[in-house]
Amino acid sequence: GRALPPLAALSQVLRLERSRRTAIVFPLQKLERYLAPGIDTARFRLFQPGLAALQRAEALFRSDRGHPIDYVSSAVRMDHAPPLALPEVCFIGRSNVGKSSLIGALFSLAPEVEVRVSKTPGHTKKINFFKVGKYFTLVDMPGYGYRAPQDFVEMVEAYLQERRNLKRTFLLVDGVVGLQKTDHIAIEMLEEFGIPYVMVLTKIDRASRGVLLKNVLEIQEFVKESTQGCFPQLFLVSSVEFSGVHLLRCFVAHVTGNLPTVEAS
Repeated sequence: GRALPPLAALSQVLRLERSRRTAIVFPLQKLERYLAPGIDTARFRLFQPGLAALQRAEALFRSDRGHPIDYVSSAVRMDHAPPLALPEVCFIGRSNVGKSSLIGALFSLAPEVEVRVSKTPGHTKKINFFKVGKYFTLVDMPGYGYRAPQDFVEMVEAYLQERRNLKRTFLLVDGVVGLQKTDHIAIEMLEEFGIPYVMVLTKIDRASRGVLLKNVLEIQEFVKESTQGCFPQLFLVSSVEFSGVHLLRCFVAHVTGNLPTVEAS
Protein backbone atom coordinates (compact mmCIF):
# COMPACT_ATOMS: atom_id res chain seq x y z
CA GLY A 1 0.00 0.00 0.00
CA ARG A 2 0.93 3.65 -0.30
CA ALA A 3 2.88 5.27 2.52
CA LEU A 4 0.78 7.32 4.91
CA PRO A 5 1.22 11.09 4.68
CA PRO A 6 3.02 12.65 7.68
CA LEU A 7 0.65 13.39 10.58
CA ALA A 8 -2.23 11.41 9.04
CA ALA A 9 -2.20 9.15 12.10
CA LEU A 10 -2.66 10.37 15.66
CA SER A 11 0.39 8.38 16.81
CA GLN A 12 2.55 10.65 14.60
CA VAL A 13 0.94 13.80 16.02
CA LEU A 14 1.50 12.65 19.62
CA ARG A 15 5.27 12.64 19.01
CA LEU A 16 5.25 16.40 18.42
CA GLU A 17 5.92 18.92 21.16
CA ARG A 18 2.82 20.12 22.96
CA SER A 19 2.03 23.45 21.25
CA ARG A 20 2.51 21.93 17.78
CA ARG A 21 0.31 19.00 18.80
CA THR A 22 -2.49 21.36 19.93
CA ALA A 23 -2.17 23.34 16.69
CA ILE A 24 -2.70 20.16 14.65
CA VAL A 25 -5.54 18.64 16.69
CA PHE A 26 -7.33 21.84 17.82
CA PRO A 27 -6.36 24.58 15.30
CA LEU A 28 -9.17 26.86 16.50
CA GLN A 29 -7.73 26.90 20.02
CA LYS A 30 -4.34 27.91 18.65
CA LEU A 31 -5.96 31.15 17.42
CA GLU A 32 -7.36 32.02 20.87
CA ARG A 33 -4.22 33.71 22.15
CA TYR A 34 -4.29 36.23 19.28
CA LEU A 35 -7.79 37.48 20.11
CA ALA A 36 -8.49 40.80 21.74
CA PRO A 37 -9.32 40.52 25.46
CA GLY A 38 -13.01 40.08 26.17
CA ILE A 39 -13.88 38.09 23.04
CA ASP A 40 -16.04 35.11 23.99
CA THR A 41 -14.13 31.92 23.22
CA ALA A 42 -16.71 29.45 24.61
CA ARG A 43 -17.67 28.49 21.05
CA PHE A 44 -14.03 27.57 20.35
CA ARG A 45 -14.28 24.62 22.75
CA LEU A 46 -17.78 23.16 22.53
CA PHE A 47 -16.51 19.93 21.03
CA GLN A 48 -13.27 19.04 22.77
CA PRO A 49 -12.82 15.26 22.89
CA GLY A 50 -10.12 13.56 24.92
CA LEU A 51 -7.45 11.27 23.55
CA ALA A 52 -9.51 8.07 23.95
CA ALA A 53 -12.34 9.48 21.80
CA LEU A 54 -9.88 10.73 19.15
CA GLN A 55 -8.26 7.27 19.00
CA ARG A 56 -11.60 5.50 18.81
CA ALA A 57 -12.69 7.75 15.94
CA GLU A 58 -9.40 7.16 14.12
CA ALA A 59 -9.96 3.39 14.32
CA LEU A 60 -13.23 3.87 12.39
CA PHE A 61 -11.32 5.59 9.56
CA ARG A 62 -8.61 2.89 9.44
CA SER A 63 -9.57 0.02 7.14
CA ASP A 64 -8.78 -3.64 7.68
CA ARG A 65 -10.18 -6.97 6.53
CA GLY A 66 -12.98 -6.95 9.08
CA HIS A 67 -13.68 -3.24 8.60
CA PRO A 68 -13.59 -2.32 4.89
CA ILE A 69 -13.94 1.30 3.78
CA ASP A 70 -15.28 1.37 0.22
CA TYR A 71 -16.53 3.66 -2.49
CA VAL A 72 -20.06 2.29 -2.93
CA SER A 73 -21.66 4.08 -5.86
CA SER A 74 -22.50 7.37 -7.53
CA ALA A 75 -25.94 8.79 -8.19
CA VAL A 76 -27.16 11.49 -10.53
CA ARG A 77 -30.72 11.09 -9.28
CA MET A 78 -32.08 10.11 -5.89
CA ASP A 79 -33.58 6.86 -7.18
CA HIS A 80 -29.99 5.76 -7.94
CA ALA A 81 -28.85 6.36 -4.34
CA PRO A 82 -27.96 3.33 -2.20
CA PRO A 83 -30.53 2.21 0.43
CA LEU A 84 -30.85 4.03 3.74
CA ALA A 85 -29.05 1.39 5.77
CA LEU A 86 -26.56 3.44 7.84
CA PRO A 87 -26.27 6.86 9.50
CA GLU A 88 -25.02 9.33 6.88
CA VAL A 89 -23.03 12.56 6.74
CA CYS A 90 -22.61 14.66 3.62
CA PHE A 91 -20.00 17.19 2.54
CA ILE A 92 -20.99 20.14 0.37
CA GLY A 93 -19.16 23.27 -0.73
CA ARG A 94 -18.21 25.54 -3.60
CA SER A 95 -16.23 24.06 -6.47
CA ASN A 96 -12.53 24.32 -5.66
CA VAL A 97 -13.10 24.65 -1.88
CA GLY A 98 -10.92 21.57 -1.32
CA LYS A 99 -13.73 19.07 -0.69
CA SER A 100 -12.11 16.09 -2.43
CA SER A 101 -8.77 16.85 -0.74
CA LEU A 102 -10.45 16.93 2.68
CA ILE A 103 -12.33 13.67 2.10
CA GLY A 104 -9.03 12.17 0.89
CA ALA A 105 -7.34 13.37 4.11
CA LEU A 106 -10.13 11.89 6.27
CA PHE A 107 -9.66 8.56 4.43
CA SER A 108 -5.84 8.73 4.35
CA LEU A 109 -5.61 5.71 6.71
CA ALA A 110 -7.48 3.67 4.09
CA PRO A 111 -5.23 4.34 1.07
CA GLU A 112 -7.21 1.94 -1.14
CA VAL A 113 -10.15 4.37 -1.13
CA GLU A 114 -10.11 6.55 -4.22
CA VAL A 115 -11.81 9.92 -3.96
CA ARG A 116 -12.78 10.96 -7.47
CA VAL A 117 -11.76 14.49 -8.39
CA SER A 118 -13.33 16.18 -11.40
CA LYS A 119 -10.69 17.57 -13.80
CA THR A 120 -12.80 20.66 -14.41
CA PRO A 121 -14.15 22.53 -11.38
CA GLY A 122 -17.93 22.50 -11.28
CA HIS A 123 -18.23 19.43 -13.51
CA THR A 124 -18.79 16.84 -10.80
CA LYS A 125 -22.49 16.26 -11.20
CA LYS A 126 -22.71 13.04 -9.20
CA ILE A 127 -23.29 12.32 -5.53
CA ASN A 128 -20.59 9.84 -4.41
CA PHE A 129 -21.21 7.43 -1.51
CA PHE A 130 -18.46 5.90 0.67
CA LYS A 131 -19.28 3.19 3.20
CA VAL A 132 -17.25 3.09 6.43
CA GLY A 133 -17.59 -0.53 7.52
CA LYS A 134 -20.95 -1.18 9.14
CA TYR A 135 -20.89 2.17 10.94
CA PHE A 136 -21.79 5.04 8.60
CA THR A 137 -21.80 6.41 5.04
CA LEU A 138 -19.91 9.53 3.97
CA VAL A 139 -21.37 11.37 0.98
CA ASP A 140 -19.47 13.67 -1.37
CA MET A 141 -21.90 16.14 -2.99
CA PRO A 142 -21.35 18.00 -6.27
CA GLY A 143 -19.57 21.34 -5.92
CA TYR A 144 -21.50 24.54 -6.51
CA GLY A 145 -20.33 27.83 -7.97
CA TYR A 146 -19.62 27.74 -11.69
CA ARG A 147 -22.72 26.34 -13.36
CA ALA A 148 -24.48 26.11 -10.07
CA PRO A 149 -26.38 26.83 -8.01
CA GLN A 150 -29.24 25.80 -10.37
CA ASP A 151 -28.40 22.18 -11.12
CA PHE A 152 -26.74 21.92 -7.71
CA VAL A 153 -29.97 23.09 -6.08
CA GLU A 154 -32.11 20.54 -7.96
CA MET A 155 -29.97 17.52 -7.05
CA VAL A 156 -28.99 18.60 -3.56
CA GLU A 157 -32.47 19.77 -2.64
CA ALA A 158 -33.82 16.30 -3.43
CA TYR A 159 -31.03 14.65 -1.44
CA LEU A 160 -31.46 16.87 1.64
CA GLN A 161 -35.23 16.44 1.67
CA GLU A 162 -35.31 12.69 1.05
CA ARG A 163 -32.34 11.25 3.00
CA ARG A 164 -33.96 10.28 6.29
CA ASN A 165 -30.70 8.88 7.70
CA LEU A 166 -28.72 12.13 7.17
CA LYS A 167 -27.24 13.04 10.55
CA ARG A 168 -25.18 16.13 9.71
CA THR A 169 -24.21 18.19 6.68
CA PHE A 170 -20.68 19.59 6.55
CA LEU A 171 -20.62 22.89 4.67
CA LEU A 172 -17.08 23.67 3.49
CA VAL A 173 -16.02 27.31 3.26
CA ASP A 174 -12.68 28.50 1.86
CA GLY A 175 -10.61 29.76 4.82
CA VAL A 176 -8.82 32.28 2.59
CA VAL A 177 -11.90 34.06 1.20
CA GLY A 178 -14.57 33.37 3.84
CA LEU A 179 -18.31 33.17 3.13
CA GLN A 180 -19.32 33.92 -0.48
CA LYS A 181 -22.70 34.64 -2.05
CA THR A 182 -23.03 31.04 -3.27
CA ASP A 183 -22.34 29.77 0.28
CA HIS A 184 -25.27 31.85 1.51
CA ILE A 185 -27.55 30.08 -1.01
CA ALA A 186 -26.49 26.71 0.45
CA ILE A 187 -26.99 28.03 4.00
CA GLU A 188 -30.49 29.29 3.12
CA MET A 189 -31.38 25.85 1.74
CA LEU A 190 -30.12 24.05 4.87
CA GLU A 191 -31.95 26.50 7.12
CA GLU A 192 -35.17 26.25 5.11
CA PHE A 193 -35.20 22.42 5.33
CA GLY A 194 -34.20 22.41 9.01
CA ILE A 195 -31.08 20.31 8.28
CA PRO A 196 -28.47 20.33 11.08
CA TYR A 197 -25.11 21.41 9.67
CA VAL A 198 -21.64 22.51 10.66
CA MET A 199 -19.24 24.88 8.88
CA VAL A 200 -15.72 23.73 8.07
CA LEU A 201 -13.07 26.28 7.08
CA THR A 202 -10.69 24.68 4.58
CA LYS A 203 -7.16 25.56 3.33
CA ILE A 204 -6.15 27.18 6.62
CA ASP A 205 -2.48 26.59 5.73
CA ARG A 206 -2.92 29.11 2.88
CA ALA A 207 -4.49 31.88 4.94
CA SER A 208 -2.43 34.37 6.95
CA ARG A 209 -3.25 34.41 10.65
CA GLY A 210 -4.90 37.84 10.33
CA VAL A 211 -7.15 36.73 7.46
CA LEU A 212 -8.02 33.49 9.25
CA LEU A 213 -8.93 35.30 12.49
CA LYS A 214 -11.06 37.82 10.61
CA ASN A 215 -12.93 35.06 8.74
CA VAL A 216 -13.40 32.94 11.89
CA LEU A 217 -14.84 35.84 13.90
CA GLU A 218 -17.08 37.03 11.06
CA ILE A 219 -18.47 33.54 10.43
CA GLN A 220 -18.98 32.85 14.15
CA GLU A 221 -20.89 36.12 14.45
CA PHE A 222 -22.97 35.23 11.39
CA VAL A 223 -23.74 31.76 12.80
CA LYS A 224 -24.77 33.26 16.15
CA GLU A 225 -26.97 36.01 14.70
CA SER A 226 -28.39 34.50 11.49
CA THR A 227 -28.65 30.71 11.73
CA GLN A 228 -30.78 28.18 13.57
CA GLY A 229 -29.39 24.83 12.43
CA CYS A 230 -25.64 25.48 12.42
CA PHE A 231 -23.44 24.00 15.16
CA PRO A 232 -21.91 27.05 16.95
CA GLN A 233 -18.30 25.81 16.75
CA LEU A 234 -16.39 26.18 13.50
CA PHE A 235 -14.03 23.43 12.38
CA LEU A 236 -10.73 24.52 10.80
CA VAL A 237 -8.84 22.12 8.52
CA SER A 238 -5.78 21.82 6.33
CA SER A 239 -5.70 18.73 4.13
CA VAL A 240 -1.98 19.40 3.54
CA GLU A 241 -0.83 19.66 7.16
CA PHE A 242 -3.66 17.52 8.64
CA SER A 243 -4.62 20.33 11.03
CA GLY A 244 -8.14 19.73 12.30
CA VAL A 245 -8.52 16.42 10.43
CA HIS A 246 -8.31 14.26 13.59
CA LEU A 247 -10.91 16.43 15.34
CA LEU A 248 -13.21 16.30 12.30
CA ARG A 249 -12.97 12.48 12.18
CA CYS A 250 -14.00 12.49 15.83
CA PHE A 251 -16.97 14.81 15.20
CA VAL A 252 -18.14 12.60 12.30
CA ALA A 253 -17.91 9.53 14.58
CA HIS A 254 -19.82 11.46 17.26
CA VAL A 255 -22.73 12.69 15.07
CA THR A 256 -23.18 9.26 13.47
CA GLY A 257 -23.64 7.74 16.93
CA ASN A 258 -20.34 5.86 16.97
CA LEU A 259 -18.87 7.54 20.05
CA PRO A 260 -21.25 6.75 22.90
CA THR A 261 -19.68 9.38 25.13
CA VAL A 262 -17.37 12.19 24.19
CA GLU A 263 -15.53 13.36 27.26
CA ALA A 264 -15.25 17.10 26.88
CA SER A 265 -12.79 18.65 29.29
